[in-house]
Amino acid sequence: MKILILGAAGMIGRKLLDRLAAQPVLGGTAITGAVLHDVVEAVPPAGLPFATEVLTGDYAAPGVAEKLIAGRPRVIFHLASIVSGEAEARFEEGYRINLDGTRALFEAIRAVEGYTPRLIYTSSLAVFGTPFPAVVDDDFLTAPASSYGVQKVIGELLLADYSRKGFLDGVALRLPTICVRPGKPNAALSGFISGIIREPLNGVEAVLPVEESLRVWIASPRAAVGYLLHAATLDTAPLGARRSLNMPGVSVTLGEQIEALRAHAGEAAVRLIRRQPDPVVARVVGGWPQAFTAARALALGFTGDDGFAGILDAYLTEDFRSAA
Repeated sequence: MKILILGAAGMIGRKLLDRLAAQPVLGGTAITGAVLHDVVEAVPPAGLPFATEVLTGDYAAPGVAEKLIAGRPRVIFHLASIVSGEAEARFEEGYRINLDGTRALFEAIRAVEGYTPRLIYTSSLAVFGTPFPAVVDDDFLTAPASSYGVQKVIGELLLADYSRKGFLDGVALRLPTICVRPGKPNAALSGFISGIIREPLNGVEAVLPVEESLRVWIASPRAAVGYLLHAATLDTAPLGARRSLNMPGVSVTLGEQIEALRAHAGEAAVRLIRRQPDPVVARVVGGWPQAFTAARALALGFTGDDGFAGILDAYLTEDFRSAA
C-alpha cells in the first residue's frame, strides 16, 4: 500500500510518520511506500521501514496535485493548510491554499479513472461560531466566524460531494485544538493554549491573551494521530452523506490548565505567564465551542485522551525534551 501525506513536515505529520515507523501497517496491509509533501522538506524518521519520496513546494500550484497522486496512493492524509491566524491576516493566500489547493487535489483524483482513495481531511472547531450550547452535539450547524473556518467548511462540503459521487472516499476530522504542541509556536490564534504550558516548563515567558475562565476543547498530538489512523481504516458506510466528524476531546478552562502547571512545576513556572489581553484573539477563540458530545465519532470507535492529566502526561513523556 502506498500513502500520501500532505503537510508532512508539520507537527502532526511528523508524529504520524513516527507512529507509522513503529507500526507500518494500515488495516492489516503493509505500507510499501509514501510520498511526503510540504513547503519545507519533511525529514523521515530514522529506520522508516518503507520507501519515501520527499517533495517540496506549493501543493496549490497548477499541476502539482497531479504529480502527488501519480503513484495512486491508497490513503491520503490531507494535513496541509494555512493556520487560523495567518488565514485571517492573509485573506487571499488563505483561500488559495486552504480552498483552491484542496479542490485542485480533489479534481486531480477525479480525473484518474478507476481511482478512489481514502482521503482523510483535517478540519477544525473553527467551522462553528457563536451562539452555541454549552455542549455541542453532532447536529449543530456550522456557522464560522473566521476566514479559516469558512475555508474548512467549504472543504468539508466538497469532500462530502466528491465522496457522494464516488470520486474519493473521504472522512473529515474536526480536530480539537491540539495541546500541548511541542517545538516553536506557530501562527494559529489558539497557539497560546499550548504556550502557557510549554513555555513555562522550559523557563520561558508565555503570553495569555484571554481570560483564565475561557473553556477550550483540546486533544493531545498523540490522540490526533490516533484519529488519523483510525479514519484511514474506518468502514465509511455508516457515515452516509455526513462525512464530517467531531473528534473526542477534553473540555478544560485555561485556569485549570494553569493549576495543573502549578501542581507539576510550582509557582515559579506560573509566574512566567504574562496576562496581555488581545481582543481579536479573544473574539475568535472565544467564538469556538467549548465541549462536544462527539457521539458519532465515539460510536465509530474513535478514542481520545484521559482528561487534561493525560494530555499533560503525553507532552511530558514524549515532547518535553524537544520543546523550546
